[in-house]
Amino acid sequence: MSVHEGPGETSGRKAGLFRTKSVEQSIADTDEPDSKLRKDLTAWDLTVFGVAVVVGAGIFTLTARTAGNVAGPSVSLAFVLAAIACGLAALCYAEFASTVPVAGSAYTFSYATFGELVAWIIGWDLILEFALAASVVGKGWSLYLADVIGVESTVVQIGDLDFDWGAVLLIAALTALLATGTKLSSRVSAVITAVKVFVVLLVIVVGAFYITGSNYSPYIPPSEPGETGEGIHQSLFSFLTGAGGSTFGWYGLLAAASLVFFAFIGFDVVATTAEETKNPQKALPRGILGSLAIVTVLYVAVTLVLTGMVKYTELSGEGATLATAFEFHGITWAQWVINLGALAGLTTVVMVMLLGQTRVAFAMSRDGLLPRPLSHTGRHGTPVRITVIVGVVSGVLAAFFPMGTLEEMVNIGTLFAFVLVCVGVIILRRTRPDLPRGFRVPLVPLIPILAVAACLWLMINLSVETWIRFVVWMVIGIVVYFLYGRRHSVLGQGGRPVPGVAARALDHLGGPDEPRHRGR
Repeated sequence: MSVHEGPGETSGRKAGLFRTKSVEQSIADTDEPDSKLRKDLTAWDLTVFGVAVVVGAGIFTLTARTAGNVAGPSVSLAFVLAAIACGLAALCYAEFASTVPVAGSAYTFSYATFGELVAWIIGWDLILEFALAASVVGKGWSLYLADVIGVESTVVQIGDLDFDWGAVLLIAALTALLATGTKLSSRVSAVITAVKVFVVLLVIVVGAFYITGSNYSPYIPPSEPGETGEGIHQSLFSFLTGAGGSTFGWYGLLAAASLVFFAFIGFDVVATTAEETKNPQKALPRGILGSLAIVTVLYVAVTLVLTGMVKYTELSGEGATLATAFEFHGITWAQWVINLGALAGLTTVVMVMLLGQTRVAFAMSRDGLLPRPLSHTGRHGTPVRITVIVGVVSGVLAAFFPMGTLEEMVNIGTLFAFVLVCVGVIILRRTRPDLPRGFRVPLVPLIPILAVAACLWLMINLSVETWIRFVVWMVIGIVVYFLYGRRHSVLGQGGRPVPGVAARALDHLGGPDEPRHRGR
């Protein structure tokens, strides 16, 4: 448990908005009996989690819409560009997660490098990514459920409100599963993930027989004016450079890379489970990089098959899906198979997004930036209170609110987190070269700098409208921090590990127990 330093004993490190929390202190906090997570996960579990959250309905819907409306056949190149940006960031995540194996992902990493205010901002940012994504994907799941069970909709009228019982049913079941235990959740996730990967592979193999080479030409269609690429709906880059619309052409390709980045979101959730992982120094890098490699191959293969089966113009409009290409060739059973794959895909996406949200909120509450009682763990070694709260909030949002599509909002939040993690690797290498690292990013600082550049490039290719909404959300977060978080921060009140716990933390890291390591 934490104790407080006496008057005048608070170090300069703990003063101000940028007070940092040492790596040793973060790890020591994981030994608090009241908020201790159970270590159940292996490298295989983490890889499954990564694939489970990344391969969702996006592979069946986002690929077709982006090809038909934004990039044409070059959507496959857009996925490669997005994957490169993710890969560079994933290397940085792997080093950080193996060095600081604590729940919270980018939030915890930022606390150790940039300080409390930036950590809060990134935590607030991750709340946007995980919580809203879980609700939106839950509503998407209910649409596929209606198709499978043969009903018009899972939305019923309650008074003046529309109630989506399908989304609520899914979120309630997954919340109960997560509260029961992370290991059980990983086993369920593995089974469902196997189903959806089988469906994806089936689509690739069957579709490959209907590819026509001429459909790939022109690979990058000539630029066209379009409603989605004008005004505040165009990318920030095209707005600043006066290039106008970003539909097709090179600007369309770049905008598409930023859009399909949404399909990769989730591999960073693997880092939020660091505290529940056996041998995190080896398992976390393998889980993060392994899952990213698998999904990149699947995505590029699907886009090549899709744009080879039909001309990209056949995929225009908002209703286009992967099934559109199969229906074009009279393959009528494809719709049922794709619905099954989408149901399986979205189930695991919602589950892992809920998991990520609970672990970030858990880390923030343990630090006092959110109410500390929320970090209490139950007999299953999971933060039951936070899990239930996150489930209820996500369920209510999915049940009553027409969420629409929030791909871009989630994208910009994730890219912002990636930038801070990549910069943080450079900072921690300079300030704490003594820390044992289970994985080291090669060619530092070159790789992190390239990762930052790639992420910033994708960010400026998101729409002006998205940037405006993002800034508003961040301003709200800063207000909440000053009204609550700053006053209740454990670190700000002088919290530190009790004697002996810091030593165990250093043993856990594998480094020597030297006083000079603390507080840098």
